[in-house]
Amino acid sequence: MKILVLNAGSSSQKSCLYEIADEALPTQAPKPVWEGKVNWTQDHGVAEIEVKTAIGATVENSISGESPEAHLAYMLNTLTDGATKVINQLSEIDLVGHRVVHGGQNYRESVVITEDVKKAIANLSNLAPEHNPAALAGIKAIENILGKVIQIAVFDTAFHRTIPDAAAIYPGPYEWVEQGIRRYGFHGISHQYCSGRAAQILGKDLASLRLITCHLGNGCSLAAIKNSRSIDTTMGFTPLEGLMMGSRSGSIDPGILIHLLRYCNYSVEKLNDVLNKASGLRGISGVSSDMRQVRKAIAQNNTRAQLAWDMYVHRLCSNIGAMLASLGGLDALVFTAGVGENSPGIRQAACDAFGFLGLKIDQEKNQQQPVDEDIATPDSAVRVLVIHTQEDWAIAQQCWQLQQNSNLLDF
Repeated sequence: MKILVLNAGSSSQKSCLYEIADEALPTQAPKPVWEGKVNWTQDHGVAEIEVKTAIGATVENSISGESPEAHLAYMLNTLTDGATKVINQLSEIDLVGHRVVHGGQNYRESVVITEDVKKAIANLSNLAPEHNPAALAGIKAIENILGKVIQIAVFDTAFHRTIPDAAAIYPGPYEWVEQGIRRYGFHGISHQYCSGRAAQILGKDLASLRLITCHLGNGCSLAAIKNSRSIDTTMGFTPLEGLMMGSRSGSIDPGILIHLLRYCNYSVEKLNDVLNKASGLRGISGVSSDMRQVRKAIAQNNTRAQLAWDMYVHRLCSNIGAMLASLGGLDALVFTAGVGENSPGIRQAACDAFGFLGLKIDQEKNQQQPVDEDIATPDSAVRVLVIHTQEDWAIAQQCWQLQQNSNLLDF
């Protein structure tokens, strides 16, 4: 079975093609046979296209003067043409899976995309404006390029559907609940993949583990996982709540927002822009939303960059503590995504804060770019894992499982 995965961002479109036997899923993530990425640069209408295959063939090109759909079509044509050809024709693709960030209350598991599903994704765009419209554009583009191929939406919010109401409902008027205002949580595809991979690495049944998974990228969230289920998470009604992030503020006193609107001439649009794009590491450091650049500035004695680091660590540790309370203990702390996988300093700082639990990190292992590895000392009471998140493979897995359960290809 050939499954194409599309992972849409606000300024990029990543794609992978997996070939999976009909009989069974592999126990570990295979390498995709083909990977493609379109990056739209600051110059309007210019696309940087990068393609590679499992055997090392590559294509790089810049295209201008075309629509985003044309850019995607160009990228997909490299599946069947030139040095990166891996299939004879696009009609060989059996399923197309899409990462969709917000599924609201009605979409609590992966579904075949219909007109109703597309309308729902569009209606939820105001809650995930950077992502849902991009996913919808990818869905429509695939319809035009590949025709009637079966498309499946895999929702980032679905994994968190098991969060109990006491953790999911906000303490406002009950009318909010009736309006669908509640904690949905995000990065669910990553949290779910990493929890399963953690169980594999530890040789344990996932249902027996209490985990905190730390997805630390440009966007950041934690999940508390018990009995294989998400029982708490830091992101909420939108991806803005929770941890301090690259350019997002995370949780702040809502009274600040009222103050800015009432006394500081802020419009709703300016408030949205400040909270999502000019806050977090970028806003405090004045340097960058990229942790690597913040670290470089700290090395040059930049006091604002140091403050940004200290705040990031403080909020990370505070929220890990909150997840601990939900779990009633901890078997493993998991780090993933760009910062989680590549910043030994952040991992060290977070682990040092929980030494009172008997958690001990192996400093040498921590510095050696670990991938899918336990970096706790042998005598640590809590395991510490660094896992390379593979959202694209997780999406392909869910597509395969939905097909097996529904016999989609028989229709």
